[in-house]
Amino acid sequence: MGKLTYDKIMIILLFLLFCSIFVGLCVGRLSTNPIDVFNAFQSKFGIISDADETMETVLFSIRIPRVLASALIGAMLSLSGAVYQGVFKNPLVSPDILGVSSGASVGAAGAILLGLGIAERQIFAFIGGIIAVILATTIPKFLKNHTNLMLVLSGIIVGGFLSSLLAVMKFIAEEQTELATIVFWQMGSFSTISIKEILAIVPTFVIGTFLLIGLSWRINILSFGEVEAKTLGMDIKKYRGIIIICSSLLTAGAVSISGTIGWIGLVIPHLARLLVGSDHIRMMPVTIVIGAIFMSAIDTIARAMLTVEIPLSILTGIIGAPCYALLLYKQKVSLI
Repeated sequence: MGKLTYDKIMIILLFLLFCSIFVGLCVGRLSTNPIDVFNAFQSKFGIISDADETMETVLFSIRIPRVLASALIGAMLSLSGAVYQGVFKNPLVSPDILGVSSGASVGAAGAILLGLGIAERQIFAFIGGIIAVILATTIPKFLKNHTNLMLVLSGIIVGGFLSSLLAVMKFIAEEQTELATIVFWQMGSFSTISIKEILAIVPTFVIGTFLLIGLSWRINILSFGEVEAKTLGMDIKKYRGIIIICSSLLTAGAVSISGTIGWIGLVIPHLARLLVGSDHIRMMPVTIVIGAIFMSAIDTIARAMLTVEIPLSILTGIIGAPCYALLLYKQKVSLI
């Protein structure tokens, strides 16, 4: 792959994304015949009238929302991971570094305990993730220490506190209903996803991605270090704040509809760097596409491997951990 140009790599990845989406649309319990999927599309748009109505309903009500959601969530989490790793100059940083995932989990658990529906659960999860970011970014201000290390430590503090709060919620939850729902939500799933939920986070994805790609060259500067950034006249506090907020919004938006899904934001950026290098101008778009491919494939495996759907975090951990170990070995990353 090293001999391929950036344009060729992107073309190949986009083709693989198309293939993963197409496979995701075809695979399912009802039918795995691509012709049935093609006929369902034609029937939906009035081209033919003799297609299977059940297949059409399943395709447009279940499979298409799931496939779109998986690609979107994979792209959001992967991009967040790439940005966090660049800003914090740490290959082990993931999207939940500021406690976003923990905050979203607390919000969702609170909605479940209150007996609220799926829509309210997403709102609570999103709010919880944003509150976590606000808390994590406020602590350095009180301590008057705005270094990357202090921000990471603040994220650990906030994440630890929220994890304990979540444990309290689990303890008081009703075992057969509320506790089971909280645990299942934490494992990640697209089983109840709908087009409305996808449309709810599309603005977050579009705005966050547009801003981050527009600031990719500034992320390059931040990845060199604070001294170099100051030497180049960059307002570190301002741009780092904008970048972190955008990344955290992407993570919170993703977690709010999918639950907690690990490893995506940790593994995919490393694979992108392996393909196109560390230049964020090129690496970030590649990360987005690879993340969408990976998550689409994981979701297809999750619902096709067994008769019972496998929670997404289980598969991402089983696949992501060995892949990450291999990538670290190839990149010769020194962990001190």
